[in-house]
Amino acid sequence: MSAGERGAVPRPPLRTRIGVAAARAASAASRLAGRSGSVIGGHVLLRVDPAALAHLSRGRQVCLVSATNGKTTTTHLLSRALRTRAPVVTNVHGANLVTGLGNALASDTRSPVAVLEVDEAALPKAVAALDPEVVVLLNLSRDQLDRYGEVRKVVDRWREALGPRSDVHVVANADDPLVTWAAMAATSVTWVSVGQPWRDDAFSCPRCGGPLAWEGDAWSCAECGLARPRPDARVEGTELVTADGRRVRLQLRLPGRCNLANAGMAAVAASVAGADLEAAVRAMAEAREVAGRYTVRRVGATAARLLLAKNPAGWLETFDLLAPEPAPVVIAINANAADGEDPSWLYDVPFDQLGDRVVVATGDRASDLAVRLRYAGVACRYGGTDPVAAIRSVEATDVDVVGNYTAFQSLLGALSRAA
Repeated sequence: MSAGERGAVPRPPLRTRIGVAAARAASAASRLAGRSGSVIGGHVLLRVDPAALAHLSRGRQVCLVSATNGKTTTTHLLSRALRTRAPVVTNVHGANLVTGLGNALASDTRSPVAVLEVDEAALPKAVAALDPEVVVLLNLSRDQLDRYGEVRKVVDRWREALGPRSDVHVVANADDPLVTWAAMAATSVTWVSVGQPWRDDAFSCPRCGGPLAWEGDAWSCAECGLARPRPDARVEGTELVTADGRRVRLQLRLPGRCNLANAGMAAVAASVAGADLEAAVRAMAEAREVAGRYTVRRVGATAARLLLAKNPAGWLETFDLLAPEPAPVVIAINANAADGEDPSWLYDVPFDQLGDRVVVATGDRASDLAVRLRYAGVACRYGGTDPVAAIRSVEATDVDVVGNYTAFQSLLGALSRAA
């Protein structure tokens, strides 16, 4: 059912309304204290009404986006696309646990469409509570093993969440075997081919454990016959090709192959949700940055472009975004709870692709990063734990600055306060 067919969003129960008022007050107080306010309101809301997610999603068209990488950008693009037909509420700051979802819904109880980024581990709870119409699944790879466990545990939980839901339509990346196996549990699926450069987590069949064979983006298991489904749409270069052969140009201001893939998934999801495809693509073309990603901030005489890479799969895409050699790079690495407290993932990143450029290692785990870079044969300079000071030390006109999750957030906050 489209947002227009749903009519006005019904008024939630009294207990939920009290929770919403308390959540908004808590969020406002948090913002006055210099924080984002994107989580605390959700904690308050769910304390007042544990069933608030279900009450606040009732009557809305809910679209969920989940993945290891790209979910914030895809959520942003899908929100833009669906605003061409109705007002949209979204978790704009990327707070993607249950509390963040609650805070977003409490911030706007009237918009008939909700487009929400969801943490991989939180997706089963979100599907159960929010009654989504569309679920978008982009990719799965190792990330924060100390929190998630092995990635195939996430796949099993996704299958359990999607299997019983005949009312949920899944838009899935057919080129990722793990996503495919999870999405195959759903009753209704649109398969999209957008590529899957990182394959180290998909060397064996997710159904039987046999070896997977790859031919281009297509994959198959010789032992059980599991194979990539026939795509209903695909991204070819800068075009989205639909099942009927229509070609729509993806004209993006956001850089890189990864964002063409994100845009392709968002465009298909928008069409499934009832938006006009070409209008959706035009709306996405206006995005210049997403939650600080790709922005350029001044640090003294240096223009610093901010990039996020928080796991090996993300880094594989980031190498293609960096300015050509010999342009320097500052890399900031933390290992806080939101990053995963084990930084050994650095050894899965092919840092030798940095080539002969000078790299400055910074962040809370700068020493770990510096050791890893030296093993990769990269000319590395230890820049201390302060990323802003590390940027100043480069003494270059332009520099790319790549941080993992909390390092990126801290740097973004520091540069915003200095502006």
